[in-house]
Amino acid sequence: MTAIAMAEQERRQTVTVLFIDIVGFTSLVDQLDCAVVRALQRDYFSIVSEVVRDGGGVVEKYVGDAVMAVFGTGKTGFGPEVAAAAVRVGLSVQEALRGQLLAGRFAVRTRVGLATGDVIVDLVATRDFGHGMISGSVVSTAARLQAYAPHNTVVVCATTQTATGDSIAYQELPPVRVAGKPYPLDLWRALPPHRFPAAVPQLCGAAAA
Repeated sequence: MTAIAMAEQERRQTVTVLFIDIVGFTSLVDQLDCAVVRALQRDYFSIVSEVVRDGGGVVEKYVGDAVMAVFGTGKTGFGPEVAAAAVRVGLSVQEALRGQLLAGRFAVRTRVGLATGDVIVDLVATRDFGHGMISGSVVSTAARLQAYAPHNTVVVCATTQTATGDSIAYQELPPVRVAGKPYPLDLWRALPPHRFPAAVPQLCGAAAA
């Protein structure tokens, strides 16, 4: 492929990446028939994807119980309002799942992590329902943040917090050291509207997949 063709297919862009997963998913599904697991996933993915789309994001992939979504890949580019929309989607997804019984039987808890940074956007993949559409270290950062989030919370990186601090309230959490990162990651917990900071929840160690 020529350099011109690559330039037409790919674009460097700042985005916000969101990861969400179900707490204790592996131990839950180990005891379930595969048809029940599929019904649980179908309900879960349906709720998450609807909230993501309504908030202006694109679902990039589903992996087991994890959903990765991207905000800011459109032609209008990235701005604080894009990052704020992504954070609000994280909060809205948890609110939508609260009280829901997936597959008619299972109430679940989730963790959400968001990170903002530069990626290469594959424009063809973006049009092809999002799968494999972005590349960049911000993806692994968002995944790590999600893995270390307290249960039923939304945590963001420092870049996301700086971009959205005027419109979303945050509670600073203790930094965490994670494998593969030479420095601790700062964590900020996004607070639902009209909620004041409370005691800091105990952080998870490694994520229970």
